[in-house]
Amino acid sequence: MQFLLVFVVAGPLVGAVAALLPAPPGMKGKSPEQAVLRHGVTVTGAILAAAVVLAVGFDHDAPSRFQATTDISWIQALNVRIHLGIDGISLPLLLMTALLFFLCALYSYFKLPAGPSAKAFVALLLVLESGTLATFAVLDLLLFFLAFEMVLIPMYFLIARWGGAQRQAAAWKFILYTLLGSVVMLLGLLLIGLNSGTFDMVALASDNGRELSHTTQVLAVLAIGIGLAVKTPMWPLHSWLPDAHTAAPTVGSVLLAGVLLKMGTYGFVRILLPATPDGMATFAPYLGAFAAVGIVYGSLACLALARKGNKGDLKRLIAYSSVGHMGFVLLGIASMTPTGVNGALFANIAHGLITGLLFFLVGALKDRYGTADLDTLAGATGAALYGRAPRFGALLAFAAVASLGLPGLAGFWGEMLALFGAFDPAEGLSRPAFLTYMSVGAFGTLLTAAYLLIVVRRVCMGDPKAARESAAAPVVLADIQRYEYAAWTPLVALTLLAGLWPAVLLGLTDPAVQKLLAGGNS
Repeated sequence: MQFLLVFVVAGPLVGAVAALLPAPPGMKGKSPEQAVLRHGVTVTGAILAAAVVLAVGFDHDAPSRFQATTDISWIQALNVRIHLGIDGISLPLLLMTALLFFLCALYSYFKLPAGPSAKAFVALLLVLESGTLATFAVLDLLLFFLAFEMVLIPMYFLIARWGGAQRQAAAWKFILYTLLGSVVMLLGLLLIGLNSGTFDMVALASDNGRELSHTTQVLAVLAIGIGLAVKTPMWPLHSWLPDAHTAAPTVGSVLLAGVLLKMGTYGFVRILLPATPDGMATFAPYLGAFAAVGIVYGSLACLALARKGNKGDLKRLIAYSSVGHMGFVLLGIASMTPTGVNGALFANIAHGLITGLLFFLVGALKDRYGTADLDTLAGATGAALYGRAPRFGALLAFAAVASLGLPGLAGFWGEMLALFGAFDPAEGLSRPAFLTYMSVGAFGTLLTAAYLLIVVRRVCMGDPKAARESAAAPVVLADIQRYEYAAWTPLVALTLLAGLWPAVLLGLTDPAVQKLLAGGNS
């Protein structure tokens, strides 16, 4: 178990180095490009297999206990250790991350985005995977920061070199926002570590902030929270996200929404809630307010983009929807209750699966049609998927209703539990304020349903009136291909599984959350 976790975290880095080397004789296949893409699929597949074995070997009777741990002294002068481990909070995120990277590598094998070099693309993808997996596995504050920062450079290049229109501006905006937030976050992490005498996240969680004064906790939450809020992203620090998603290649958008956004909310749960509970209690009402505004803001932005005549980009619309969905995650965390935090963790996984599927679908639609402009897709010669590519249309409709939180699918449980957490927040928090946030969030679910149903109607059904008035021949669209079935079916199956059997996730997260909020005591 210990070796498996080390392999999951470090394996992609070794694979990234190997990807840059010449392919061995006899393994080039039809071309060196095909060989390196096959290498990417093999490495990410091996990491996924190791993560599954890790999950099977995980002691499900004790999900609140860190397992598969490694604890080695690294920088003695600062008491920094190479400390790895997983519990019921981090294991689902680790599995989802490994799965999404494998599916992206598989998709890229058949549909590599236009760019300078397949070798560089695969190497950057594997470095990105190592950084994200390490973020969910490390148990030292400085290691967490290094892993948190490790993902920025590969994602920058994936957007800047393999992206679409305006990719340079979007990549710079992404890197500047996240780097500035990370500088402030580092100050907060150092403040906690130096004042408590340890950077060990397990020890800090067990101490529950008793070694830190109220002022230190407040300053630490403010500094670390800003860095995490930029990555989440929380309104009003979200403006880098729509540009990055719109410009990124399909797999870049999938990983950005499915994995990178989760790193911010995971930091709130893993670091701030247990290590600085008094500071979190001080800022929880403000975090809840920003979350509620983000829910409505994201939905209203999507409604504006979905409106006829606004030339809304479908990728941009889904990016704004992520602002609203992550608002529910933040609202659950702000409630500081087991119900709310479990809902936040569930919504994290659901958003990764569903929005990852949506970006796969929209990217494939853009490849087929040449545009993601909603007015063009809904026009006289538009997609009209139900008639021209019925399986594609059905899958897009499925992903949309899963995203709007239809009961029986994964999107329902996380948002519902986050609202329940806001209905009865932790002791000491203002219940009238959180009831207001709950009401605003519930209204946001209606707006979410409105814009997603508009998108389904316009893209899947088209504009019948315009079609009757136009003599232009409709564009013929290919339905779902075999490699697309392979890449998308696991996301559909897991969305159904999590929606119909939520105990699969809640059984893992709840004991760990209970222990975390109780100061390390089960």
